[in-house]
Amino acid sequence: MKTYMAFDIGGSFVKYGIVTEQAEIIKQSKTPTPKDLDSLIELIAELTQVYPEGKIEGLAISAPGAVSDSGIIYGFSALPYIHGPNVKELIVEKTGYPVYMENDANAAGYAEIWNGAGKGMKDVLLVILGTGVGGAVFKDGVIHKGANLHGGEFGYMLVDGKRTWSSTAATASLLRRVAEKKQVNVETLSGEEIFEQAEKGDPACQEAIEDFYRMIALGIYNLQYMYDPEVILIGGGISAREDLVAQVDKRVDQILKEVEIAKIKPSIEVCQHRQNANLLGAVYGFIHHLK
Repeated sequence: MKTYMAFDIGGSFVKYGIVTEQAEIIKQSKTPTPKDLDSLIELIAELTQVYPEGKIEGLAISAPGAVSDSGIIYGFSALPYIHGPNVKELIVEKTGYPVYMENDANAAGYAEIWNGAGKGMKDVLLVILGTGVGGAVFKDGVIHKGANLHGGEFGYMLVDGKRTWSSTAATASLLRRVAEKKQVNVETLSGEEIFEQAEKGDPACQEAIEDFYRMIALGIYNLQYMYDPEVILIGGGISAREDLVAQVDKRVDQILKEVEIAKIKPSIEVCQHRQNANLLGAVYGFIHHLK
């Protein structure tokens, strides 16, 4: 069975592991993300050398930003040093292995298409709700990156006057709402605490959560009518909440009642692969790219 070395480069940690062609992770770990590009390349090379030559087919890497096929990462992220240089070429030169690189949201989408909630489907949208809102677009089972590598950047969408979807539906927006209502420092709050306080009857938390779910539903409604996918998958930390789909569905139903001509209700599911999605998806991208 063929195996691949997978890396998920994040702002705080680099996750890594060995992934099989059957979407199985047989070994994985993580380490703090280096502070500069040279150290990052050296780290990837050192971790790769642990595995004997010939045992892996190549390196599959998930990274933030607008990752081009050439290996240059455009856009912005929490790691400024990866933007500009041809990271892919540097890793190939250092390790000697073939390298495939993909944007982290696209990699998460690949994981769901490969062996997750989107398996067997062709037209799928993935929405990642985190500190911002990102995502991925699949048409006929193929990722759509767009003319400027911004396919799936749903967070830029305007949903309420001048407000973007990221500023209204990202999990960070929920914290900001409550901080403003309670006149406290946002750093003193957590999402878990807000939901707990809402369940205890805290009106500020309840109102903020209601607005939060409404904005998620509004964006999903827009995406449904822009693209008409088979399913819209939600990922990110909020997807761990068991009642997420039910809560968003409820607000979508409210929107459909307000827009009488709208008859198509989005099919919403949560992602199956969470913390491992980027490792799995990067490998799927590697295999798909080779084909």
